[in-house]
Amino acid sequence: MAIATMTTALPISFFPFLLLVPAICFSFCDANSNVLCIESERNALLKFKNDLVDPSNRLASWVEGGDCCKWLGVVCHNSTGHINQLHLAAPPLSAPDLYAPPAEWEPYKRSKLRGRINPSLLELKYLTRFQGAIPHNLGNLSNLQYLDLGGNDLKSKSLQWVSGLSSLQYLDLSSADLYKANDWVQVALKLPSLLELHLTDCGLEDDPSSISVNSSKSLVVLDLSWNSLSSVPRWILSLHGLVSIDLGFNSLKGPIPYYFGNFSFLEVLDLSGNHLNSSVPNSLYSLKHLRYL
Repeated sequence: MAIATMTTALPISFFPFLLLVPAICFSFCDANSNVLCIESERNALLKFKNDLVDPSNRLASWVEGGDCCKWLGVVCHNSTGHINQLHLAAPPLSAPDLYAPPAEWEPYKRSKLRGRINPSLLELKYLTRFQGAIPHNLGNLSNLQYLDLGGNDLKSKSLQWVSGLSSLQYLDLSSADLYKANDWVQVALKLPSLLELHLTDCGLEDDPSSISVNSSKSLVVLDLSWNSLSSVPRWILSLHGLVSIDLGFNSLKGPIPYYFGNFSFLEVLDLSGNHLNSSVPNSLYSLKHLRYL
């Protein structure tokens, strides 16, 4: 996973989710004992801790000058020493009954981390996975240019949070569950600086109704492969600057649309793994830049 150019801290009210881990771990894992942590990564964690409220003192081992590979919740690579796992899931305490007295709720509330997500986490470039719901507060990062959350077990019922990323040029949410995110087209195509949009294997289906969207003047790469589209979305016609279109391994049927020939800058058109039943339309032969079909 890679995220870059992030300058704004992210407010959160509770922090019960599992952040950047390759496997679910509800109890904190012991760190590696045979490696020493890297100073810059230790400092990044300390900055991150400083913006958190830790009522149960869970992060007491996170101290200046300590070996961060031995800190609770931190796992380092055995040979490189880079932090590659960060386990911050809250302990598995059951919430009390809704009408329980405040005293019974106190241990549950104290088990949660609160505060702000400091952008120093971006300095931990070797974290390998991110699971759970996508924090909508990412949308506060108006200077963010590159966001790659692909290949993770994420989900989002709406992409409205993306609309705040006005400087975003690259967005990859591949493998995220966007089945219920019916606004993804409207939101993504309104981003004024977006160059690449990768939504491979996101559970996307045909739009339930005709969608009127603003024509993106910036988008050059569109990847909607491995979804459940049965027809080519008509709104693609408005994206005149596309250089690469990947609709491979959907459920497209019928003839190859002739209007692909209108994309004069098109270099890559991937329609493999579908059920198209016609030869290449003559309009595609006029695409002088096309090198992959």
